[in-house]
Amino acid sequence: MRRAFTAVILALGIVFAAPAFAQIDCKLGEVVIKFSHVVPPRGHPKGDFARMLAERVNTEMNGRACMQVFPFSQLYDDEKVMEALILGDVQLAAPSLSKLEVYTNKYRLFDLPFLFEDMDAVQRFTASEKGQELLGVMSDFGVVGLGYLFDGLKHFSADKPLLVPSDGAGLKFRVQNSDVAVAMIEAMGASAQKLAFKEVYGALQLGVVDGQENSWSNIFTSRFFEVQDGITETNHQLLAYVVFAPKEWLESLEPDLREQFLTIFRETLVKANGQAAKTSEENRQRIVDAGYTVRELTPEQRQQWSDVMRPVWGEFEDEIGKDLIDAAEAANVTKNN
Repeated sequence: MRRAFTAVILALGIVFAAPAFAQIDCKLGEVVIKFSHVVPPRGHPKGDFARMLAERVNTEMNGRACMQVFPFSQLYDDEKVMEALILGDVQLAAPSLSKLEVYTNKYRLFDLPFLFEDMDAVQRFTASEKGQELLGVMSDFGVVGLGYLFDGLKHFSADKPLLVPSDGAGLKFRVQNSDVAVAMIEAMGASAQKLAFKEVYGALQLGVVDGQENSWSNIFTSRFFEVQDGITETNHQLLAYVVFAPKEWLESLEPDLREQFLTIFRETLVKANGQAAKTSEENRQRIVDAGYTVRELTPEQRQQWSDVMRPVWGEFEDEIGKDLIDAAEAANVTKNN
């Protein structure tokens, strides 16, 4: 099976090992914009967005601004990047929202299981007044959210088939540093282990954990499917990022430079989010083409998962805010009809 996977990645020209990056050299006098992230530079929504943004900045703002991208945690992992951003050591970062619990509980909204029925609902909510308000909740720490970057909905995998929640009972699942995720895993009778993203493959391979939950792009680009029985397409939780910048740095830019950068940023973000759904489906298909198992749930099975995990919402309602939860749920078309 691994041989089949190797053939697929060779045909696609995908390289998973960290390449020797030729970092662009910034000119004297240019504003340096460092973007640190944890994923590959291609084939992942975050990596694709960072690369696309850097290409436009370095072409259209040449001589005034210079953008450097550091993928694969070359500068910081998601646990440390917000601290670096607050200190001004980097100018852009897009950590998983679950990494922000040390600063605010509001982003726990996006970790609630089975809150959004599809990515269209996610986009309706994030474009709404309540969704836009959430971009500013980190202002007390000196950073501002510039926009939402979407990876996709998450899916479960384990070292055994998962079709109903009880199939996960007694297993240990890796989760992000998220109390909501822990409560979600415990609701299915399993135990949760918080691990850094870079530790997940090894933990699955060595049996430190039995399973994980992630987007198609993370599952594919990090090869988690190689060390799992299969992936169950649950679409149970959102994986999204807010792209943050230091407020002081942004305000220090000359007005015309700042407006040019923000215009490029907004246009690139729209394009990247438009490509994210396509990238997600392509990565799902690559897993299938490599000979690995993807299990689809029946409507009845999916309802079982939702029923088991829906009580998690109540555990975090006070700290997130019922108004935010209601606004997010209202973005689902079927629940409005």
